[in-house]
Amino acid sequence: MKILITYALEAERGNWQISGHELFFCKTGVGKVSAALHTYESALRLKPDLVLAVGTAGTLHLQVGDIVVADRFVDRDLEKIAHLGVPFQLNFIDELASFSFRQDVSGTVSTGDTFQENAEDSTAGEWADVFDMEAYGGAQACKMFDIPFVSVKYITDVIGQNSIKHWEEKLEDARLGLEVFLKSLFE
Repeated sequence: MKILITYALEAERGNWQISGHELFFCKTGVGKVSAALHTYESALRLKPDLVLAVGTAGTLHLQVGDIVVADRFVDRDLEKIAHLGVPFQLNFIDELASFSFRQDVSGTVSTGDTFQENAEDSTAGEWADVFDMEAYGGAQACKMFDIPFVSVKYITDVIGQNSIKHWEEKLEDARLGLEVFLKSLFE
């Protein structure tokens, strides 16, 4: 299987390997727009069977060091104007039904244009598993091509508890944790 792995920052990229699959890599940069553009361009060129968006995220309900595999995505910026009929949610449940992952794929990522530091900034805080700045953009690009998309997020910080400092301190742990996790994702 041809898998495109996207990541925002070089500091997040590890020596990722998934046995028996052809891997391609795309550094998207930070933010939804950058992630959407780079994922779209790579997907158009490579025509992958699956896109894995790999990186770090904050949380409200889980523990630092946990890994969430997500198939649902919310744009927390658009969520604020959902009452106007603006779509702000995407899911890949159907697209991923034929894949056999070793881990549960049922997480939700809340994506926004700013680093989430305050729990009250999004109504998604009650039900989102993790918060990032890129996943929704990549998911949008994949929906355009009907390419299955899944996000694998290593939790580096608990929102509201000095999030930026903890994120910076946990980047190396995240890189190493994701390396181990990805090796076993399809086994």
